[in-house]
Amino acid sequence: MSKAKIVLTALLTERLTVAEIAARYGVHRSWVYRLKARYEAEGDAALEPRSRRPHHVPSTTPTATIDLILALRADLTGRGLDAGADTIGWHLAHHHATAVSRATINRVLARHDARTPDPSKRPRSSWVRFAADLPNETWQSDFTHYRLTSPAGTPGADVEIITWLDDHSRMALHISAHRRITAAIVHSTFTKAAGQYGFPASTLTDNGMVYTVRLASRPGGRTRLETELRARGIKQKNSRPNHPTTCGKVERFQQTMKKWLRAQDPQPASIAELQQLIDRFAQEYNENRPHRSLEHRATPAAAYSARPKARPSRDRSRDTHDRVRTDRIDKSGVVTLRHNNKLHHIGIGRTHAGTYVRMLVQDLDIIVIDATTGEILRELVLDPTKNYQPTGRPRGPAPGHDNGGPTIS
Repeated sequence: MSKAKIVLTALLTERLTVAEIAARYGVHRSWVYRLKARYEAEGDAALEPRSRRPHHVPSTTPTATIDLILALRADLTGRGLDAGADTIGWHLAHHHATAVSRATINRVLARHDARTPDPSKRPRSSWVRFAADLPNETWQSDFTHYRLTSPAGTPGADVEIITWLDDHSRMALHISAHRRITAAIVHSTFTKAAGQYGFPASTLTDNGMVYTVRLASRPGGRTRLETELRARGIKQKNSRPNHPTTCGKVERFQQTMKKWLRAQDPQPASIAELQQLIDRFAQEYNENRPHRSLEHRATPAAAYSARPKARPSRDRSRDTHDRVRTDRIDKSGVVTLRHNNKLHHIGIGRTHAGTYVRMLVQDLDIIVIDATTGEILRELVLDPTKNYQPTGRPRGPAPGHDNGGPTIS
């Protein structure tokens, strides 16, 4: 017999007061009053077990946010872009001013059958990551095939797409389509990318004959690329045969690019039309698409511009102490830097409190950059005689920021 029925029976048959019933059975008087009122209104139905679920849950994800998550999933998938929880969360934060955790987004997608399980993926614990420390420290390159579509909708000619990718930032420095990739095209695309972004310190490619002839059956002269790299002091690195994971970044990039290209309608019928699509993809990939492998889900363009660029070894004209420090601005708007075994405090501003930054240091010259957006927050020359490096601005909130106080006119 339930406690509710025992209490109610005693209340109705023994003619005890509510206080006496509550004391006898160890319950609160208010509960006895509610039970009595419910019995008078509903009869025996008042004794049935009731759900304890709250009528209102303040932490429930709003319906508008759920609809937005599903709409972003459909839009990104339809455009051939990554539509995982991390990417959706990035778009919510950057374009819709909405912060939703990765777990919540996954629950929403699972509840609405909007996920595509892939049990064949290797677990994250098995990944071994490596990346260059600076932009232009290593460029990866590879080419892939893509089938054009004839105006009648039938399969057309097979063409090849070459890519030069920055290893540190994953930024696509050059992508172009050609009838067939030759050693001359490899050299011309490399010099074209170098003319726009500067020459790298090293390159990483597979052992294709258009890149290197060191594994050729008949030794001969160097390719145009090998000659160019040797003349400029650029280190050439090649993966071992049958080890494509060494060039895994550019291989994975090509998979992302081809997935996007296949989602476009209509499909390209000529190399010129394919190149137009490639240029659109490069803009989307470099500047508008968050990259899951980059810190803070930054875009490749932001990651590329956030650090100084590496150069070929023989281009270094003087020996300086160059380093990169990652920090977070504290509540007082300050970051720290140790110089000559002495800790210095650098003022940035309270308005940037909590922001992750990168500090590019060359001897006493310092540039503080927002790690997510690439925005330069401060440039200064460190004064070793001072513990605190002031911003030089007057005290108080920065112009354009409301400190929450009353407005005095």
